[in-house]
Amino acid sequence: MIRTVSATRYVAPLREGGSLPGIVEADDLGTYVCKFRGAGQGAKVLVAEVLVGELARRLDIATPELVVVDLDAAIGKYEADEEVQDLLTASIGPNLGVDFLPGSFGYDSACTPDPEVAARILWLDALCANVDRSWRNPNLLVWHRDVWAIDHGACLYFHHGWSGGVGSPARFAAQPYDASDHVLATYRRGVPAVDADLAPRVTRDLLVEVAGLVPDVWLEPVPGAETPDALRAAYVEFLLARVEGDRAWLPVVEAA
Repeated sequence: MIRTVSATRYVAPLREGGSLPGIVEADDLGTYVCKFRGAGQGAKVLVAEVLVGELARRLDIATPELVVVDLDAAIGKYEADEEVQDLLTASIGPNLGVDFLPGSFGYDSACTPDPEVAARILWLDALCANVDRSWRNPNLLVWHRDVWAIDHGACLYFHHGWSGGVGSPARFAAQPYDASDHVLATYRRGVPAVDADLAPRVTRDLLVEVAGLVPDVWLEPVPGAETPDALRAAYVEFLLARVEGDRAWLPVVEAA
């Protein structure tokens, strides 16, 4: 299970994020980037963070530890910024914490990643339909000379359309992935090789394991999937359909 920690201090907002994540300290003496359940994007972002982040970990893609951050009402009581105070008040209870990597820096054009690592990240983004890994917002960190993948809340876009009920896994399975704007697009030549390694590892059992890490409270019912377990099963079917299909979504280099 994902560890649960209690926030002891709200340190500062990270205003470059659209959902206003913040740095918090916790009772395990750790420091985390906290992504709040009460943010405008809602709990589905946290679900995607856990599903894709923990899948990345199991596919040997470096990603920071994820924890559940329990937020007490007292944390925001003396916060001077009204916007932040409102966010903290709306997020009492379990939120998502991403381990803060001290001394890390953002990925930029001066970085030269290991080609296989880059291809693995690109493959995962294609599988999970990540629309937010461009040069404008790489969502990659360099820490101890390794590239770490972060911020997976923009993946699994299909669940934002579940207000009328769970949609079609087959439709998602056939959806192509446009890698033209991806920060690692130049490493597409390595995708077929990593696909041969990674695709067989994304089994039903693995997806059930990863889905089981999502806290019940973040799994908001939709028509046809009213319980947390039913929602977990839906995520499993969507991702399994994509990885077990013909994988026409792979961002490969076109023949000349």
